[in-house]
Amino acid sequence: MKACIIGAGCSGFTTAKRLKDFGIAYDCFEASDDIGGNWYFKNPNGMSACYSSLHIDTSKWRLAFDDYPVPADWPDFPHHSQLLQYFKDYVDHFDLRKTITFNTSVMNASRTEDGLWKVKLSNGETKTYDVLFVCNGHHWSPRMPDYPGQFDGTILHIHTYNDPFDPIDMRGKNVVVVGMGNSAMDIASELAQRPLARTLTVSARRGVWVMPKYLNGKPADKAAMPPWFPRKLGLAMARKAIKKSLGAMEDYGLPKPDHEPLEGHPSVSGEFLTRAGCGDIKFKPAIKALEGKQIRFVDDTVLDVDVLICATGYDMKFPFFDDPALVPDADHRLPLYKRMMHPDIPNLFYMALAQPLPTLVNFAEQQSKLAAAYLTGAYKTPSPSEMRAVIAKDEQIHLGQYYKAKRHTIQVDFGVYVADLHKEIARGAARAKA
Repeated sequence: MKACIIGAGCSGFTTAKRLKDFGIAYDCFEASDDIGGNWYFKNPNGMSACYSSLHIDTSKWRLAFDDYPVPADWPDFPHHSQLLQYFKDYVDHFDLRKTITFNTSVMNASRTEDGLWKVKLSNGETKTYDVLFVCNGHHWSPRMPDYPGQFDGTILHIHTYNDPFDPIDMRGKNVVVVGMGNSAMDIASELAQRPLARTLTVSARRGVWVMPKYLNGKPADKAAMPPWFPRKLGLAMARKAIKKSLGAMEDYGLPKPDHEPLEGHPSVSGEFLTRAGCGDIKFKPAIKALEGKQIRFVDDTVLDVDVLICATGYDMKFPFFDDPALVPDADHRLPLYKRMMHPDIPNLFYMALAQPLPTLVNFAEQQSKLAAAYLTGAYKTPSPSEMRAVIAKDEQIHLGQYYKAKRHTIQVDFGVYVADLHKEIARGAARAKA
C-alpha cells in the first residue's frame, strides 16, 4: 500500500508523521520550497494568508502537537514566525523532510477503474496510489465581492496584505476594511493607529460579538467546557459570562449583533474594542456601490476612500479534482464522515477541512489516528448508509448553534470532536475484530 499526501502544511506533515509511525508508505508533494503552508509568511507559492504582525488567536496550550511540546518560553499567543519554526523543528525532529517532494504540485487526481488514484504532477510525472490524502488547506483562494460601479482607489483582498506599507503605503490614506472576522479586526486595529491611516472605517453586513483573548487573566480558550458537559447548558452559561464580561457591543460603537454570542464563528481580538472605543475605528453598514473615489453604503451615506481592503473570506477549492462529487457545492457544503471521509470512496481522506474551535493547527493530527488505524485494518467504518446518518447527526451537533452562512458549513467544536473521534476509533476497532 502507498499513499499520496497533497500539501506539507501542518495537516500534511502531521499526517505524514502518523503514516510513518504505522509503517505506511507515502509520497508527500508540496508546491512550495518548504513546509508550513498558510503559516509560511510570503510563501512563494502565493498561498499564505500571513501578515507581518500576525499572532495566532489560539493559545500555545491548545495548539501543541501530542508528542512534541511547544517551547516553554513561548508567549501565550505566539507570532507566526514562532509557529513556523515550531513546524520546521517538528518535521526535522521526526525526520520527515526527506519524505517530502518540494516545488511539486499535484495537477490532477482521478480514480481509475479499479478504484486507485492516478496522480499527475507538475514535473510531468504520473503516479498511481492506493490512498489519497487531501491536505491543501482552505484559506488560500481569496473570495472577492462583486460590487456595482467602479472604484478609482486601490482595492485588495486581505490575503495580499503584508503590513501598512506593503503592498501599498497606507499612511495618510482613508481606508475601508470590509468584514469583521479575525484578520479584519487585526488589520483594522493596526491601521487605525494615528500615525498610519488617516481614517479607518469597518464596513459590515452584520454586527458580531468580539471575544477577548484573555478571561480572568488566563487565555480564554483554556476555559472551554469539557466534552461531556451538556451542550445547551454549556452554551447558555458561556453566553451569560460573555455578556457580563464584555457588555453590549454597541457601547463600543460597534453595530448591534443580530445573534447571540457563539451563534457565529467567534471573532477574537485583544485590541479591536479598545480602538473602537477610542474612536480610531468607525463603522458603516454593507457597501451598496463603488462611485469613483467614493463608496456608497446601504444607508446611502458616502465616504471618500483611498484603499478598500476586502476581508471577505476564502473559497474552498480543490483544483486537482475534476469530479464535482469531490468538491464543495456553491454553499461550501461537502458532507464527510467524521469531517474526513466520503461515504462512497473508501480510499480518500480530506484532512483538516474544518473550522474547529479553538484551533486548526493540530486538527489533522487527531484525524490521522483514525486514518492510520483504518489503513492498517485496526479500524472498520460503518456501512455507507450508516455513515450518512452519522454525518447528519454530527452536523446537527456541531452546526446547530450557528446561523446559516457559508462560513459555518464546516464548524466543529475541537474538544467534542476529538472525544467523539476516540470513541469512534474504539467502535471501529470492535467492528474490525468482528
